[in-house]
Amino acid sequence: MAEGVTSLLASLKGGLIVSCQCPYGSPTNDPAVIAAMAIASLNNGAVGVRIESPERVAAVRAQTDRPIIGLWKQTIPGSDVYITPQFQHVWAIAAAGADLIAIDATGRSRPRGEKLGDIIRRTHEELGKPVMADIDTVDAAEGAIAAGADCVGTTLFGYTDDTRSRKPPGWTLLKTCAERLSVPVLCEGGISSAMMARQALDYGAWSAVVGTAITGIDLQVQAYCQTMKIAE
Repeated sequence: MAEGVTSLLASLKGGLIVSCQCPYGSPTNDPAVIAAMAIASLNNGAVGVRIESPERVAAVRAQTDRPIIGLWKQTIPGSDVYITPQFQHVWAIAAAGADLIAIDATGRSRPRGEKLGDIIRRTHEELGKPVMADIDTVDAAEGAIAAGADCVGTTLFGYTDDTRSRKPPGWTLLKTCAERLSVPVLCEGGISSAMMARQALDYGAWSAVVGTAITGIDLQVQAYCQTMKIAE
């Protein structure tokens, strides 16, 4: 592992990464608002942030030199892969200033036949950026490492056909990956409290990624309102 990658990952170890993402159509999805969330997170102890789309990555990058995990969600007909699905999306995220590029590394077919290994290789060789493989199963994690991924995240557990019947966080997946894999394993998905984030570290996570529970005002308010209606 290159010295720069080792240093970057070391800076994330044992810490909180805040995923500053908001639904399309929400007024909070404005790049300036996302940047404000990101800086507030970093100012209060987060070791890094996870940001979606080139425009929002650039807005955050303009205000900090702290670690940014970048991704770009794209819906492409004929494929269920939507997290940075093609190299062109990787390139755009890297150009916007992301330090670590998150890529869907599940076993699903990628758009236009692109191969995960080729995308990771080009990300390393042409862009000089490390890759976070967003996975759903141990098999996917092992395949991603074989393809060259620098770290893995349990991001897609519960969101693919193979795992849709299960609810994140994937504690068993996390523990198994932490025991078996040779790269850092980030726990992402379903962490809804500080105690759960602590539990992720206890189960072997390199760091914990938390989104909705901290920055998801739309979903949080919906949940409160729905529960209050049920209680009537």
